[in-house]
Amino acid sequence: MMPTLIVTTREGEERELVGESGLSVMEVIRDGGIDELLALCGGCCSCATCHVHVDPDFTDRLPKMSMDEDDLLDSTSDRDATSRLSCQIPFTDALDGLRIRIAAED
Repeated sequence: MMPTLIVTTREGEERELVGESGLSVMEVIRDGGIDELLALCGGCCSCATCHVHVDPDFTDRLPKMSMDEDDLLDSTSDRDATSRLSCQIPFTDALDGLRIRIAAED
């Protein structure tokens, strides 16, 4: 069985996506047809258009943030303690049920 990602859109709609383990969270969202997550750089960690807020219950299961990701998030207006770039989160079976909210558009 494939892991599930629960995404809250900017409008507050909750969508449940089934994702393939090994993709990034950004790819699962994009493949799930949610187009408000721009991901302009395609997942190279060179923009911040895939910014999401991660449910605090899951933050300890995520890989540590890189300096590049940290710097890019500093350029966004909606950054908080739960902010991550979704292209930098590998989606794995261990993250089944992960809840994220798409950040406000900059």
